[in-house]
Amino acid sequence: MRFLSPGFLFALLTIAIPVIIHLFNFRKFKKVYFSNVRFLKNVQVQTSSRQHLKDRLILATRILGISFLVFAFARPYIPMADQQNAFQQQVLSIYIDNSYSMEAVNKEGTLLDEAKRRAREIASAYSLNDKFQLLTNDFGGKYQRLLSFEEFQTALDEVNISSANRKLDQIIIRQKDVFLKEPNSRKTIYLISDFQKNMLSAATIPADSTVKTRLIRLNSNSQPNISVDSVWFSTAIHKPGDSEKLMVRLQNNSDEEAINIPVKLQVNKVQKSIASMTIKPRSTKIDTLTFSGLQSGWQEAELEITDFPVVFDDKFFFSFNVQSSLSLLIINGSKENQYLNSVYRSDPFFKVRNVAAGSINYSGLAEYPLIILNEVAEISDGLGQQLINYIRNGGSLIVFPDLNNDQSALKKFLSAAGTDVPFQVLNAENKVSLINPEHPVFQGVFDNVPKQIDLPVAKKYLRYSSQTNTNRQILLEMPGKVSFFSEYRLGSGKIYLSAVPLSSETSNFARHSVFVPIMYQTALLSLRNQNLFYKLNREQQIELPKISLNSNQTLKLKNEKFEAIPDLRQNENFSQLYIADQIKQAGNYQLLKSDSLIAVLSFNEAGSESDMSYASDEEIKELFPEQRIEILNTDPGSLTNAVKSINQGTSLWKVCLILALVFFAAEILLIRFYKRTQIKPLNN
Repeated sequence: MRFLSPGFLFALLTIAIPVIIHLFNFRKFKKVYFSNVRFLKNVQVQTSSRQHLKDRLILATRILGISFLVFAFARPYIPMADQQNAFQQQVLSIYIDNSYSMEAVNKEGTLLDEAKRRAREIASAYSLNDKFQLLTNDFGGKYQRLLSFEEFQTALDEVNISSANRKLDQIIIRQKDVFLKEPNSRKTIYLISDFQKNMLSAATIPADSTVKTRLIRLNSNSQPNISVDSVWFSTAIHKPGDSEKLMVRLQNNSDEEAINIPVKLQVNKVQKSIASMTIKPRSTKIDTLTFSGLQSGWQEAELEITDFPVVFDDKFFFSFNVQSSLSLLIINGSKENQYLNSVYRSDPFFKVRNVAAGSINYSGLAEYPLIILNEVAEISDGLGQQLINYIRNGGSLIVFPDLNNDQSALKKFLSAAGTDVPFQVLNAENKVSLINPEHPVFQGVFDNVPKQIDLPVAKKYLRYSSQTNTNRQILLEMPGKVSFFSEYRLGSGKIYLSAVPLSSETSNFARHSVFVPIMYQTALLSLRNQNLFYKLNREQQIELPKISLNSNQTLKLKNEKFEAIPDLRQNENFSQLYIADQIKQAGNYQLLKSDSLIAVLSFNEAGSESDMSYASDEEIKELFPEQRIEILNTDPGSLTNAVKSINQGTSLWKVCLILALVFFAAEILLIRFYKRTQIKPLNN
């Protein structure tokens, strides 16, 4: 048996007090001589031996009561089997959850401040020779080393809220890694967190008999929270001066209805729209914000809601590019097509360039989001390969066939592209019987499709063989599932195949009302728009148009408070930007080549921290099915003693306190109920 607070044992000296009292009060019997025995008639006789027994019993109860009371304060314990070596060094890994949810408050302040206080209490329960690891969600290299007690206390002051969040299994794996440096030490893991449900890992955590796991749960006040789930535009293309419709989806993460939540949209720090939304408990709601007046160039947007007390997710950042123009290339087999020129040159947004099939600058193909092959009969191997590479890397190609020449070159090219291939030129009239209004090309074109809609008629057309391994999407179809105009995917790009050229001799397609929206929309959809936003704390591979850097140029990602040099990797026709853990804060970031703006990238929180739902003790224990974990629920300031008590083994102070009370009660009973023996008076 050992004592947690042996200093109290000095109080055993108080045992001398009842002993001294007993010695002074010990009654001695002596003889008394009387001249006449008649005076003894009323004398009560008492035996000295019985009185001595009572006094000694009272003295014993007093000594034992005081002794056990002192023992109770000295906190005796029986050491655990693996703790017999009191001098064995201990290694502790203390994890502090510093995610955004730890900004929540309770009566002790923010949860993060309480977590740091609890960590200090834990460290104080150990000796100065023990070693400590401080781990947070940041998982930085500085957290993978062992610290002394003083270093640990200093490191705690540097812990701040972070956008990172981790799963429980990731945390424990990281903690156990540091134990490899001290294989012969006693090892203990501490996890201090609010234990949101999103923290729980899908897989259970393997048992490890050499490591003790202890959890300290921090509880916050009730925290209703509204967050921005996502935003998107009704159309992917943005032109100067156009009216924009932004769809906003808010998430109510609480069990209470959110009423009239203010929503404000700013673009380039100019307020563009406001609204308010009411959202039912545990549900989402979508609303539309309409605005206009944008100039060409990159737009830095910020959507903000007003929602207290949780505010870390009240801002949502996104960015988009308003195109000043769209360049497209028309490769002509013979002469330019008047219908194509008429469609695109009627809108100054489109910049059209016509070239002959024999005078193409292959290196400049990537500059055009859309290329149109207009009745090109001879497609050389070089041109075919360049076009396939162009499509794979995100370009769009429209093919209008030449029906007056051999189709072998087109067949070879389309076969290499993995689409349907030419099968037969038919000189027969056939009318389009089916239109696919769900295709993005027709988005916003039809409110509803009439049953007797007028559709194009082909007089002479190219029938394609239906390959089983293509990913064809029909836009316009003739009877018998014969394609009139279809889309195929190749890599990151698209190929559109028409069954007819744009001439009045073969069809009325070029004069039909569906021709203009098809050509217009395919051109707009060819623009390779980057994502409106990205999520923090993920391995990001952001695809961008080709970025060329010379030896004197650098690429920078920056905003008002941050600047970094991202990793850039080149492919044949595009560049990839790799973002690991460089971005820590949500916001809009400019991508600069020297001082020239290339793009704006927006980053937001992952959203998992917004849901203030917490795991129960049972849910946490289910992750540790083969091991015993300890969940320490103690009052502030008492964690040090609780940890010491657990570390030392079986505590006996309660037993000692009970025994002390028993002996003090026995003393009272002896004094009150242990009667002296009386002898009847003597009679003459």
